[in-house]
Amino acid sequence: MRSIWNGAISFGLVSIPIKLVNATESHAISFRQIHTEDGGRIRYRKVCELEEREVTQAEIGKAYEDADGSIVPITDEDLAHLPLPTAKTIDIVAFVPADRIDPLQMEHAYYLAASGAPAAKPYTLLREALKRSQKVAIAKFALRGRERLGMLRVVDDVIAMHGLLWPDEIRAPQGVAPDVDVTVRDKELDLADALMDTLGEVDLQDLHDEYREALEEVIAAKAAGEAPPEAPGPAPGGKVLDLMAALENSVRAAKQSRGEEVGEEAGEPAEETEEAEVRHLPRGKRSGAAAKKTTAGKSAPAAKKTPAKKTAAAKKSTSKSAQSSGTSRSTKKTASTTKSTTKKTPAKKTASRKRTA
Repeated sequence: MRSIWNGAISFGLVSIPIKLVNATESHAISFRQIHTEDGGRIRYRKVCELEEREVTQAEIGKAYEDADGSIVPITDEDLAHLPLPTAKTIDIVAFVPADRIDPLQMEHAYYLAASGAPAAKPYTLLREALKRSQKVAIAKFALRGRERLGMLRVVDDVIAMHGLLWPDEIRAPQGVAPDVDVTVRDKELDLADALMDTLGEVDLQDLHDEYREALEEVIAAKAAGEAPPEAPGPAPGGKVLDLMAALENSVRAAKQSRGEEVGEEAGEPAEETEEAEVRHLPRGKRSGAAAKKTTAGKSAPAAKKTPAKKTAAAKKSTSKSAQSSGTSRSTKKTASTTKSTTKKTPAKKTASRKRTA
């Protein structure tokens, strides 16, 4: 691997000549800008604004623009003579436990390679000392025009260095956390723990960039004059309104994906929970009787048909009995009325005869 910086590691009176090598690489797919009408490349030209002409890379230098707009030229020779002890040295200033380093500070990673045979012994000494102490080294070094902070640790049989941000470069997380009072129940925490245990661990070597692979398929299809592959449909599922339901469904799905049997255990959701949705009532006011009637109609279970039939039969039987009883009473009443009418008729006739006489 090609080195990007040559210097030495210094701690105490020990100096180890080393070469700095990139420990990471990017596999991101880059695009070019083109003219959409004819496919021509769009390029950036470096033009001097005073002469209004394009200049070559050899004619370009560095400068600092002051607050008043004045330009202060800075040459490579000026930078080479910086009064900085770390210009060519990785200066170790302390050894601390690894958990003292906040992951937020970590930047790019590098491998430190011993430069030549004389560097092998002190390089190995530092590596083994870091291993045995289970600590990391905090160092200062200069790279690409600025002094930086670094952390040295052992990876296999190599000393690796992570660039670190300076403490004042880490923003305080003020105003980021939710600005509401939230209460998390123990059962919710238990389900979250169960989900974490079910998902388990993963070998990072098994993870890969699916976006980049899909993009490569699209590029290959376009290059071959074929239609790009269709995008997969949206994942099944709807809006989950209950955090408990979301956790329970997640545990169930995680178990199924791992091939585990999912039984009706405590903490697993009912089928109705997955189809939960919000329904807003109409704005108009409804009377209490109408509301009760609607509620009663909705809550009637459809599954219990047999009791309903029996109830209907009982009602029908009761209705018939009542109808029969009512008919009997009506008949008796008619008969009684007829008798009464028959008895009163002679009296009326007698009164009529007396008036005629």
